[in-house]
Amino acid sequence: MDVIRELARSIREYKKQSIITPILISLEVVIECIIPFITATLVNEIKGGCDLSTIIKYCVILVIMAFLSLIFGGIAGSTSATASCGFAKNLRKDMFYNIQNFSFENIDKFLTSSLITRMTTDVTNVQMAYMMLIRVAVRAPLMLIFAFVMAFVMGGRMAWIFLVVTPILAIGLGIIIYKAFPLFKKVFAKYDALNKSIQENIKGMRVVKSFVREDYEQKKFEAAAQDVCADFTKAERIVAFNGPLMQFCMYSVMAFVLSFGSYTVITSRGLDFDIGQFSAILTYNFMILVSLMMLSMVFVMFTLAGESAKRIVEVLKEKSTLTNPENPIYTVKDGSISFENVSFKYSEKAERMVLSNINLQIRSGETIGIIGGTGASKSSLVQLIPRLYDVTEGVVKVGGIDVRNYDLDTLRNQVAVVLQKNTLFSGTIKENLRWGNKDATDEELIEACRLACADEFINQFPEGYDTYVEQGGANLSGGQKQRLCIARALLKKPKILILDDSTSAVDTKTDAKIRKALREYMPETTKIIIAQRTASVEDADRIIVMDKGCINGIGTHKELLAENAIYREIYYSQNKAGVQGEN
Repeated sequence: MDVIRELARSIREYKKQSIITPILISLEVVIECIIPFITATLVNEIKGGCDLSTIIKYCVILVIMAFLSLIFGGIAGSTSATASCGFAKNLRKDMFYNIQNFSFENIDKFLTSSLITRMTTDVTNVQMAYMMLIRVAVRAPLMLIFAFVMAFVMGGRMAWIFLVVTPILAIGLGIIIYKAFPLFKKVFAKYDALNKSIQENIKGMRVVKSFVREDYEQKKFEAAAQDVCADFTKAERIVAFNGPLMQFCMYSVMAFVLSFGSYTVITSRGLDFDIGQFSAILTYNFMILVSLMMLSMVFVMFTLAGESAKRIVEVLKEKSTLTNPENPIYTVKDGSISFENVSFKYSEKAERMVLSNINLQIRSGETIGIIGGTGASKSSLVQLIPRLYDVTEGVVKVGGIDVRNYDLDTLRNQVAVVLQKNTLFSGTIKENLRWGNKDATDEELIEACRLACADEFINQFPEGYDTYVEQGGANLSGGQKQRLCIARALLKKPKILILDDSTSAVDTKTDAKIRKALREYMPETTKIIIAQRTASVEDADRIIVMDKGCINGIGTHKELLAENAIYREIYYSQNKAGVQGEN
């Protein structure tokens, strides 16, 4: 019921169509069940020797009823399509909007491939089930009940055969669902793995081709696809028993009605059971069996959609681990940063802390370099500043206030982060830059690109700032993408600018020009530069040396070169020529 209630919230503006459809279907069923009764009456009238006017009267009634049934069925088909497609649209919208509010911790919980499967395949399954719910799941039981009642009215004790067949079908369907459901549940996890394989392959196509690994990727995909196929085949084999079971029951009833009905008509000479009743009972027999078959299809579809619904609701009910406080602060005074006894791990289940006992004071406007080996938790440290994650222990302050007390949008608008592998979106260069400031003028775009040394290559493009950027910036080099991302961050005019190894793909000369421009253009902005090269942080006010999630040393370039073994080792390994000259 929790799953149903959660999904029902996405019906919204399509409630009208969702209510009208069952009503129209009910009217259609009532008319269809009356038609055989009128037909039987007509047959008996003809048998009794009625005149032509009586026949015409019944024919007109039948035509009108058939026309009404057609109209009701046609409108119901249209409203059910509108309701189910609109419901699916709202589901995808609600899921997407909720995902936008996820923290990094929430995103880590779901694979990207799994989220894609949930928003596509799973929503489609639920959409089909919903259409069946408001149409077939209403039509089938109503048809079954009305036809059953009319069969008793017309056929008397002969209709008891349906009560014998129904439990057989119910037991058979129960066994099929019991066996098939675990397999359908299992296959969705493998769908996620299949989508993950596709996503990795397409995203890393250049790497695949450069290492000539197409055959390996094809085999990996084939294995994942075969795995999905195998489970689906097992499930479909079980579900396939539904057809033969229905056929067996249908033909058993048909055989009984034809033989016993014919015998009764002949022996009673039409007194106990006439030819009109016989034709009607055959029609109702067909209606009942078709209704049972439709119900079996509904059960199978609901079995498949049930697991999809649970997976969708998991995303809809997932709450961001980062939320605004009750009375958030909407102003960031300055770019000062304070870490007080900070420790951090990515999840509660993690065995060890990524950061341990960090104590650090950064003045507003100061330029801070951060350096350290791979896995030293440099990026983890700066991700706590814009509150992409919350600290596990201790406090991070910006402008003298705990970051957890700020309005999230306010804080993040004042803390610009440029990653090493930042993302560009499909669109023009101008459109990508205006992610930093949607109201930025062309002059501001040009100035930001000049500071980031991006104007050097933009002006060489025939279409300049209107050059189209492919998805992910595929038509740009690594250095070009990094410079555009820096320009985009500068347009925010933040109080804190974090460059997370974001100049690794540019040459040292361009790197120096960018750092010089940042010092001169935004002296009051706190700048944190994470780098692998000591040359990128030499002129920083202070340099932080990270090692295994701890601060190993803090000082200027000269101080660390004289006092810190890790910094000295990194510096000498990158400047062997200088060391040899000194010797």
